[in-house]
Amino acid sequence: MQTQDPYSLDDSKVLDPPTSLKGTIKHLGPGFILSASIVGSGELVATTQLGAGAGFVAMWVILVSCLVKVAVQLEFGKRAIMTGETTFASFNTLPGKVGKAHWSIWTWLALMMVKFLQVGGIVGLVAVLLNMAIPGIPVLWWLILVVIAVASIVISGYYRVLELMSVTMIGIFTIFTFFSLVALQYTDSAIGLGDVLSGLQFKMPQGDGMTLLVIGAFGITGVGGDEIMAYNYWLIEKGYAANTGKNNGTDDWNRRAKGWIRVMYIDAIFAMAVYTIVTVAFFLLGCALLHGEGDFIRVGGADFLRSPSDLYTSTLGSWAGPFFYVGAFVVLFSTAFSALGAWTRQFTDAFARIGLLDFDNFKSRKKCIRLLSIVIPALWGAVYLFFKSPVWMVLIGGFVTSIILLVVLYAAIIFKKQRAASPIKTGTFYEVAFWSSSAMILFVGIWTVLSKFI
Repeated sequence: MQTQDPYSLDDSKVLDPPTSLKGTIKHLGPGFILSASIVGSGELVATTQLGAGAGFVAMWVILVSCLVKVAVQLEFGKRAIMTGETTFASFNTLPGKVGKAHWSIWTWLALMMVKFLQVGGIVGLVAVLLNMAIPGIPVLWWLILVVIAVASIVISGYYRVLELMSVTMIGIFTIFTFFSLVALQYTDSAIGLGDVLSGLQFKMPQGDGMTLLVIGAFGITGVGGDEIMAYNYWLIEKGYAANTGKNNGTDDWNRRAKGWIRVMYIDAIFAMAVYTIVTVAFFLLGCALLHGEGDFIRVGGADFLRSPSDLYTSTLGSWAGPFFYVGAFVVLFSTAFSALGAWTRQFTDAFARIGLLDFDNFKSRKKCIRLLSIVIPALWGAVYLFFKSPVWMVLIGGFVTSIILLVVLYAAIIFKKQRAASPIKTGTFYEVAFWSSSAMILFVGIWTVLSKFI
């Protein structure tokens, strides 16, 4: 773990923002970790399942999900850069405390208990996948090894380790996805222009269970509520806030803040481009290979993974089976380790706000992050062993993520209102994007609640 506290602001860390393309690229990174988390459970499970169940007609759901949420993410990022506050430190400045913490923190803690289903399903799928590759080792032992591997990556606490792992994983699963998509075009299942255009007509897919599937896909694809909240920690640990420095009201600070916010824009938009393209590619594969082949929501992990694997093999050739397993492993494992990196920081921050520790105490924070690096993946494994229905578990997590988005939206609107008095202004395009994003998130969030209880 770092010997220097990445969450402290002092003058020795102040750095002017890069002005060249090379310098800007050097400071990208938070979005890579976000992409590694995003392109995983959503793509292999929710996106593929949506394509299998609804067909090409639902492609617009994926595009909207990936594109509309980034403006809210940027508002959170601006808050982190301008104040140096973590997500829950910012939440705790909002009106409406219940005890020591704001109601949104308590709400997040409650909702995250359900989110354990989602990542539990993911680590379970990784274990099942490895068992299918090497059947001599039982799923339970693979699950234990996966839990240990994920914990080992995150327990050091180094931001740089997570960033490098994320970049590697992104490269591998991008190659895997596009190679599969190109190979598909030389088969009887090739995707035509008419198929793609049919997915841009904004029609709702029809059929039983489609509402849950669409909501789950919207919540889990693109940047989700929990990932928007996690982005601030990665921005701070990369140094964006420390490089900007404490707000002393000077022209120099205003210039640095605007410059580092510009770098953040590039980081977030680049990440959005990556996960949008890969997500759409996964969706198209799901439509072409799995549509009409059955319902995979309630099946076990082996059946879910075997079905697309068999179709890859029968459609693309015998070489595609092992290729699918390698790609699926990378996609799922990337979500697990990047999610753990975020969860350890978020839970440590939340626990600090309710009075269990002092987040500003570097040693106390390190100790809590290390402890959670062990406890959280162990709980993921236990949850999987209890339910053993990974596809359903992941989709339920996506459903809850849509609700978390409402909490995130509430905070983002207040953050934006508070920022109005600062010299950091935004243009018309950002204003339109933010309010359009907000309207869409609000609509889906209300739809989520109504569809569940009415």
